[in-house]
Amino acid sequence: MNRAQGQSGRINQGGVLLLLALVALVVRARTFGNPVIGFDEQFYLLVGEHMLHGAWPYVDIFDRKPIGLFLLYAGARWLGGDGFLAYKLVATGFVIATAFGIQRVARRFAGAGAAVVAAILYILWLNLMEGEGGQSPVFYNALMLVAAGAVLRVVERRGRLFPCGAVAMGAVGVALQIKYSVLPEGFVFGCILLWQGWRTRVPLVRLAGMALVWVALALLPTLIAFATYAAAGQGQAWLFANFLSVGGQAARPLADELEGLATCLGILSPLLLVIGFGRPWRHIPTERREGFRFLLLWLAVTGAAVLLYGRFGSPHYALPITLPAVLVAAPALARWHRGGIAAFVLAIFAAGQIVLQLSERTKGGAAEARMVAQAATPARGCLYVYDGYPALYMLTHSCLPSKWVFPGHLNTQDEASAAAIGVDPVAEMRRILATKPGAIVDDYPRFAFGNRATRGVLREVLAKDYHLAACVRTGPSRVRLVYRPGAGRVPGHCPSAAVLNR
Repeated sequence: MNRAQGQSGRINQGGVLLLLALVALVVRARTFGNPVIGFDEQFYLLVGEHMLHGAWPYVDIFDRKPIGLFLLYAGARWLGGDGFLAYKLVATGFVIATAFGIQRVARRFAGAGAAVVAAILYILWLNLMEGEGGQSPVFYNALMLVAAGAVLRVVERRGRLFPCGAVAMGAVGVALQIKYSVLPEGFVFGCILLWQGWRTRVPLVRLAGMALVWVALALLPTLIAFATYAAAGQGQAWLFANFLSVGGQAARPLADELEGLATCLGILSPLLLVIGFGRPWRHIPTERREGFRFLLLWLAVTGAAVLLYGRFGSPHYALPITLPAVLVAAPALARWHRGGIAAFVLAIFAAGQIVLQLSERTKGGAAEARMVAQAATPARGCLYVYDGYPALYMLTHSCLPSKWVFPGHLNTQDEASAAAIGVDPVAEMRRILATKPGAIVDDYPRFAFGNRATRGVLREVLAKDYHLAACVRTGPSRVRLVYRPGAGRVPGHCPSAAVLNR
């Protein structure tokens, strides 16, 4: 009897895994052929590709993300093809694994059916928040779920303190090397483990020893990354990029950040309303309440961490909230009728597909990206993308004209200092343009929070040494501009020089 039940459980879990895989593939399929779904991930893939040819992040290509994220993209690029599909499939694998873990945890509080619904909702909500590709939370959420699951086992007295704590802090340590923003969650997880040890009267000396091991495991991946760079004589470059440069960034206008925060809250509001009106904590059996309180605390911490980070220019900054939110919502969903659940799931699915369609219409898709690439492929020298798709470097097989090839590092006001990026942006702009790039890509309309000084340098050189060779419309009000050296005839459908020089 027990053997049959065990086999049935394995079969059921296999079926759940297959279902979640199919859902993830279907809801994300629209993005698979689009190389320009997100500027950040285009850049991560570019870094990953150059790592395979010997480049070192922070030394040869500047950015602030930890090395683990770039290693993931380098691994995806190593799989072959052009890399764009590969990284999306790798990201989808992480999404499936995270969703499967969600239903494993949620079924303890909501039953099997609602747990699967919670897992599906996690997959669907990613499309609403620019998580349809390979943004960093898509990867590190899986690790934070492992960490939370291990802490939950301790809280519910189902696992031994030390090994569960080791698993939790080890997972947090790896997640830190994908993005440091998981630090508040990891810190709270560690405090909960210590509290559980205190409650169960673990001797203080033994608990202190456990804590030292846990801290060491959490720090180990970061220490290995630093030691690797230090051994190569690049420890200062690593320290500056990973930690010191953050202090040099200027704040964006408060009104813009508040608008972004409102957008994030609006996207999350259906899920938060399910929690608020459903009050799932009222329906948890007594023996599960302590574990559910941990989930509530986790949700509160992720929300606080997102607010503490203080950047809301894109909905993906709030993606970490979706993970504990669907877990907390699961018991409320368990009380819904099947028809209501089906309607809710279908509505979120449809909304996600509409968001993907609108995003592609606004930013452009594969056809537009390849049109820009064809027009921008340099006959000599390197391409320079002042504003536009970072993927163009890969699509045109161009060399890189600078260590600062992510456009935002030289064209935005919040990065407009050596304290932020390690070089004077104006000086670097002059150096790049002095190499006479074989093509320069710009964007219109201009970014409202752009760096006026670097744009002024660019405008001067374009007027003297380049002509507007192509304009590719990538949205109702967005045009990608391609400039080539020398004199030439401006295409009739391009904006006028008077308009571009405003």
